[in-house]
Amino acid sequence: MHASNHLCRFLSAIGFCVTATLAQAAGLRSFDIPADADGPAIHGAIWSPCAEPPGQVVLGMITLPGVMDCPLPDGKLPLVVVSHGRGGNFAGHHDTSEALADAGFIVAAISHPGDNSFDLSRSDDMSVYVERPQDIKRLIDFMLLASPLSAAIDRERIGLLGFSRGGYTGLVAVGANPDWAKAAGACQHSASRACAQILRKEYPAQPLTHDPRIKAAVIADPLAVAFSAESLSAVKVPVQLWASAYGGDGVHPRDVAAVDANLPARHDYRVVPNSWHFSFLPPCSAALLKAWPELCVDAPGFDRVAFHTQFDADALAFFRTWLTRTAEVR
Repeated sequence: MHASNHLCRFLSAIGFCVTATLAQAAGLRSFDIPADADGPAIHGAIWSPCAEPPGQVVLGMITLPGVMDCPLPDGKLPLVVVSHGRGGNFAGHHDTSEALADAGFIVAAISHPGDNSFDLSRSDDMSVYVERPQDIKRLIDFMLLASPLSAAIDRERIGLLGFSRGGYTGLVAVGANPDWAKAAGACQHSASRACAQILRKEYPAQPLTHDPRIKAAVIADPLAVAFSAESLSAVKVPVQLWASAYGGDGVHPRDVAAVDANLPARHDYRVVPNSWHFSFLPPCSAALLKAWPELCVDAPGFDRVAFHTQFDADALAFFRTWLTRTAEVR
């Protein structure tokens, strides 16, 4: 039920080296959602279309390729929100965010409070599985109502990208309801606090947050051990579901395959040959490869740069198909 602490350190450092990866011409700005009755303060970043060549933008402790506060083109633009894995942060899928922005999307990614590379205070507690989908609802509320780009967003064209625990988050956001008793088997030999809570049947009592404003979702290697056929029965939006061939870090290919088998919604299922879980993270710079080979080294013959070029293109094509004004009649 949890990922390696190495990932937290990796994603804390990734921002200092991202310019070694493929940079798109994306506008960038940071944002903060104030704490309120629905949850704690949330920090994140927005990528948007930009005609200027990218430079380097410092957002707190992270440096990303882009243009600060680049003017938006005219017209209403689709929105994609991003949910990272355990111990990640808003920059964890920057390459896909850049590619989507370069193609005319507004992209908003957050660092989930209490479950990010700078704050792990709730990452090993069942409460985070309730809070994460609520974070996504609060993010969409902010983008539509309070962000400086709100007037440029087409509220009928909203998508989601989620990886690992962010894949769990995305599935819940579009209607799934986990069966926590189903996860007990995977917790028999785990020392995690969340597993201890599951084994004691201390399941979250409050209902999980679903957001019908999300019209399509790209879900990569989701943490899916708690999803049954009944769990997924209410998912109705189109899904592009990705799986690594080997899994890793608590994500098992059989669980992702079960999501494919049980999703009632129209969906596209893709297993990436010769890949493992962290192959979905952006390609590593030389510095990151040296510091964290366990997160950067793929199976022999696997080309992470080529894969991400394809992944970004396929995610873009999916969102272009379903986040259109005519998608509802397809």
